[in-house]
Amino acid sequence: MKARKAWHLMMPLILLIALPCFFLNPCNGQLDDDDYDDAEPAAPPPGLDHCNGVFLAYTFTSREKEYPKVKNATAQAWSFKSMVTITNTGKEDVIGWQVFVGFQHKEILVSAKGAVLMDADDFPADVSNGTTFAGSSMPDLKTSAETAGDYTQIAQQIEITGTQFGVRPPGIPMPKSLKLANHAYKCPKATKLGKTVLQVCCKKDPKAKPPKPAKKTKFMPRRYGDLSITYDVLQTYANNYMAQVTIDNNSPLGRLDHWNLTWEWKNGEFINTMRGAFTYSKDTSPCLYGKAGEYYADLDFSTVMNCEKSPIISDLPPTMKNDSKLGKLPYCCRNGSLLPSLMDEDKSRSIFQLQVFKLPPNTNRTAVDPPQKWKIDGTLNPQYRCGAPVRVAPTEFPDPAGLPSPTPAIMSWQIVCNITKPKERKARCCVSFSAFYNASVIPCNTCACGCDDNERCSKTAQAMLLPAEAALVPFENRTLKANAWARLRKAKIPNPRPCPDNCAVSINWHVTNDFRSGWAARITLFNWGDINFEDWFSALQFKKAYPGFEKVYSFNGTKLANMNKTIFFQGLPGLNYLMAESNGTRPGDPRNPGKQQSVISFTKKTTPGINVIGGDGFPSKVFFNGEECALPSHIPIKSAAASHKAEFTSAPALLIAVMTLLLMTDRLQY
Repeated sequence: MKARKAWHLMMPLILLIALPCFFLNPCNGQLDDDDYDDAEPAAPPPGLDHCNGVFLAYTFTSREKEYPKVKNATAQAWSFKSMVTITNTGKEDVIGWQVFVGFQHKEILVSAKGAVLMDADDFPADVSNGTTFAGSSMPDLKTSAETAGDYTQIAQQIEITGTQFGVRPPGIPMPKSLKLANHAYKCPKATKLGKTVLQVCCKKDPKAKPPKPAKKTKFMPRRYGDLSITYDVLQTYANNYMAQVTIDNNSPLGRLDHWNLTWEWKNGEFINTMRGAFTYSKDTSPCLYGKAGEYYADLDFSTVMNCEKSPIISDLPPTMKNDSKLGKLPYCCRNGSLLPSLMDEDKSRSIFQLQVFKLPPNTNRTAVDPPQKWKIDGTLNPQYRCGAPVRVAPTEFPDPAGLPSPTPAIMSWQIVCNITKPKERKARCCVSFSAFYNASVIPCNTCACGCDDNERCSKTAQAMLLPAEAALVPFENRTLKANAWARLRKAKIPNPRPCPDNCAVSINWHVTNDFRSGWAARITLFNWGDINFEDWFSALQFKKAYPGFEKVYSFNGTKLANMNKTIFFQGLPGLNYLMAESNGTRPGDPRNPGKQQSVISFTKKTTPGINVIGGDGFPSKVFFNGEECALPSHIPIKSAAASHKAEFTSAPALLIAVMTLLLMTDRLQY
């Protein structure tokens, strides 16, 4: 009895001692690895169990303030970590998954473990407008049924590390959108789960047309881009391999002239020989005084093509096409011209081959890493942004013996480049406007293609109106004409005068007449530079006038309905050169720009209610050789001197203009 009474007295004391162990767990030591393995995994987002398709989740993990530490919240940089999870919860395999994350806080990604960026060449990558991730080691997701729910085969995680700006704690920098970018999937607007998770369930679109059947492959599907580059390994040995680079222009308005291609080797590789192209530098000192010189002690480096980490590669001139050592490749040796397939399908591709030497530890046949950080540009062409190389199914080539069985490449990678228009970059061509109802020409804007360091001109003053003849002389010779024209119109002359447009190419669009059944315009192209443009083209977009396009009289004209109502112009045989600027006829005369000109007629039958004089007769966008040109800030205004008769009864004037132009064309051809 005494023992039982003692036990009852001790019980409250024991409970008092034991309670902290239950709630605070101080009585056990630190959990070891086995303890963590036995612990229950974190519960998945609740939306996962209710998704019958593809479940996406973006989870914000953590962030820390970076240097420099500033008081302005919008300028403060924060390093952050997050996780994107893609899970196949449907009945079909997800082939070549792609996830778009709509970042919105000036994010710069430093790494993305488990995926590659589809629209950036390398890290760090500016993804402030969002980016698309694709699988690298695991491009396809199987179904739960065929894997017994194995998460390593039906799900993929992307570990993201980067920098973001402008969200002060306790705010969480979350993306504005999350979706699956694959064909035939529809995603509703992503929803938030708490403050740190964004989730969405994407499902197959029953109305989507099935893609063309393709041969099953374990690699990523090939993608469309304005420019597609393929890196094919044709032959491979222990310490070197033979590769072929194929550049395809897929954009109807994009082109490259005198293209320059560069990339970055990752493992000390160098180019021993090359066919179909060449490198500007042949400096072999990086090889001689580096690891390559030690490993290839008996190699004659005087014959090596290039040892740079980032070589600059260019196309060969046509004179080298039949050279037995450097040429004799299809689609090579065109001075770096890549035309749209709309102009010439045969000239929309370039090919060159190179022999690449490797260094240890990659000295076996299958150890091939493609070069990274691909970049390509040209002369007065669009700016392209290239993504990272993505492993694709090997390219198949016709059998050299003529047999019907194709020969596949050993390995293939695809690099997709798309046309971009950086805000900070100026245009490289410009447009001036004029019309029959106003005697002044509205020239290209001041500094339309950038400003030089000339301090004696104004970079902000509006460009001065010009008489028609002044548009034919270089800017430095227009001063007297522009000043005299301003005095005649009683307009103010800026002091200092506005700076030039600094554009190598300018295009004048002149509305020649406007009558009841139709109207006409004249387009004139000026080349103020020192480079001839062979196989030039221009493209004009119209908001209302496009359906009324009838004919262009000395160019080839094509309507592109699927390109935002665009009319595509190119020179006829014999007129396909836009020559460079040349000297005047006599000493002291102004230099003469290269010129091409044509009259274009429009009908009003298909454009009822069009207001040509009110602005519908002027293009909304103008392109030259794929480069978007700068437009004037306003259009000509109808002056009181323009008569009603000239506006509505000038059909004979169109006929006279066309006959004159045709006569000029005949003379040019002879």
